[in-house]
Amino acid sequence: MKAGVVHAREDIRYEEIETPSPKAGQVLIKVKYTGICGSDIPRVNGDACHYFPNVLGHEFSGTVAETGEGVTSLKPGDRVAGIPLVPCLKCEDCQKGNYSLCKHYSFIGSREFGSFAEYVVVPERNAVKFADEVSFEQGAFFEPSTIALHGLNRVNYKGGECVAILGGGTVGLFTMQWAKIFGAKKVVVFDISQERMDLAMKMGADAVINTLEENFMEKAMELTDGRGYGFVYETAGNTITMHIAFEIAANKAGVCFIGTPTKELSFTVSEWENINRKEFMLTGSWMSYSAPFPGKEWDLTAHYFQTGQLKFNESLIYKKIPLSEIASAFEMYKVPGQVKGKLLIDSEK
Repeated sequence: MKAGVVHAREDIRYEEIETPSPKAGQVLIKVKYTGICGSDIPRVNGDACHYFPNVLGHEFSGTVAETGEGVTSLKPGDRVAGIPLVPCLKCEDCQKGNYSLCKHYSFIGSREFGSFAEYVVVPERNAVKFADEVSFEQGAFFEPSTIALHGLNRVNYKGGECVAILGGGTVGLFTMQWAKIFGAKKVVVFDISQERMDLAMKMGADAVINTLEENFMEKAMELTDGRGYGFVYETAGNTITMHIAFEIAANKAGVCFIGTPTKELSFTVSEWENINRKEFMLTGSWMSYSAPFPGKEWDLTAHYFQTGQLKFNESLIYKKIPLSEIASAFEMYKVPGQVKGKLLIDSEK
């Protein structure tokens, strides 16, 4: 089969490798689309790749091509989305259902060969079926959607509250939608890109706030009648939005940092004192799994994509790149701000 193989830093090649065969309990998936995740970029353009040669790719969709011995829940032709985490299922965290926290895990597309290829092998439980009404493009967005839903529920989320989404990227827009599906009174998306804010409104946001405007904080609080936001989700991993979260949180709010920070972060005493004075709950979120594995995050994504309540917009996709041109996709990321949305790798081209 053909695959995009990473041989060294800034060296990803389209070449032929052996097609894998499913062992007992595994399935072979013919890959359709794979989204390039932010974590893939430093593995190609930086020094974060675990080993060489390697085949990355973990946000993928396709069809089951072949099943190994003992597989009962899937059959050839099933439309599936890939579930990249392979937990050990034996450690204390796994036994408690906290698969994201497993210290002995493997991961498809980083620690074992992934979906920047024509075919990929995964354990049976690492493929979730989706209906014919759900496109393969949507199938490649299952993982970002599940990350958003996992983050939503890291605090004791309930409907009827004003919700702030800090960051209007892919995960932010899915977090916004999950908050709406589960009964938010009002959802406001904060960003600096007019394109992302426009897309947020198309996909169901009640309001958007441009944090570059001088009086944005005043506008943000007016939307809650001065109370602040009952739930705040930071999805950008940006130091500026992390500071904003402390300011706009209401008394007794739930605040979750879903975005992964890339820079050192510090708070003034008065900023940090918001935790004491407002008594809000602050937590983080990591990946997208719950018991029984892989969890309700994946089942609900399949369900709400099928019903159409979880919306998908082609504007989420910046470009579709043939697998044969995968090197050019990673070149795009070397120009800051050039990629505005998700790049999908098409394994059939």
